[in-house]
Amino acid sequence: MTRRKQNGVTIRAVAERAGVSAMTVSNVINGAGRASAATVAAVRAAIADLGYVPNLAARRLAKARATTLGLIYSGRRMPFLESILVGTLRATNAHGLQLILREGDGTGPEAAERGVCDLVRSGADAILLVPPFAELLSGSDVIGELGVPMAGIATGRPLPDITTVRIDNLCAMHAITERVIACGHRRIAYIAGPDHSSVVPARLDGFLRALNHHGIAALPELIVRQGDFDYASGVAAGRTLLALADRPTAVICSSDDLAAGVIAQASHMGMHLPRDLSVTGFDDTVLASHIWPPLTVVRQPVEDMAFRATQCLIAAISRDRTPDHVGDGISDEIFDYRLMERESIAPIG
Repeated sequence: MTRRKQNGVTIRAVAERAGVSAMTVSNVINGAGRASAATVAAVRAAIADLGYVPNLAARRLAKARATTLGLIYSGRRMPFLESILVGTLRATNAHGLQLILREGDGTGPEAAERGVCDLVRSGADAILLVPPFAELLSGSDVIGELGVPMAGIATGRPLPDITTVRIDNLCAMHAITERVIACGHRRIAYIAGPDHSSVVPARLDGFLRALNHHGIAALPELIVRQGDFDYASGVAAGRTLLALADRPTAVICSSDDLAAGVIAQASHMGMHLPRDLSVTGFDDTVLASHIWPPLTVVRQPVEDMAFRATQCLIAAISRDRTPDHVGDGISDEIFDYRLMERESIAPIG
């Protein structure tokens, strides 16, 4: 994990760089007073150049505005972003909080650090992290430097320095694999998703444990590890798997978009689903019940998870945490999942 060193930049240094007074910098940061567009632009440019992050406690004393929650999400289209926003807004609206959003500019640790620093500079008092940002930030010095509570949803494991709200991904994938095996399938393929996501090893472990429990071999040619959680990766993986001389009778996917890609490829090859191929997904996005055949999936209660994570952040803000107390109150909450059985799987033969 790349770590960011404390640079010791002060508000006075920002003022000198921008050619204004320290009071003007403070007013721009807190949205107080009046400043020309040119002055605001100069101050913001100086803040960005120097990497200055306003002190949370001082900003709270200086400002007279609603507490603000920041949310950072991946630049790629996220299949359950709408559910996250609904759950987050339910909690922020109930407590009179403002919500600001930032689209991440990459999936590496440095991009995650830039994103949360930008949110804090924009006034965020706490930050909700959408996959994969919690995993990318965990262990970074930025968490202690910013001194704001952070919570991640839909992670694959608990994190020592960030509150997590998730399901048990291992047990969930084990359950849906058991359902496919119960239909008589023994040559079962698996599409894992991207390496940077912590849910990938947990879900893969659940799949492998279910196979092992029934004495089914986990064949390397039937496990696709590269790609992302998206439709295009599903099409590519489906093309590879279904081109095998002894192709699988079922494909278990770690996202709904992956499953949709496999179904599209199978249909393109003239296969009739689920008679010729059973396919499962994961998440239960809107897509899962709107394609044909509708997907059998693991359902994550994403909206409720986002609501709960936001509640945890609100509670942390109310405790008026400071950088010296980062790590206090870190929790890991596990929600129940559901197996949603639809028409995409059928008994073999």
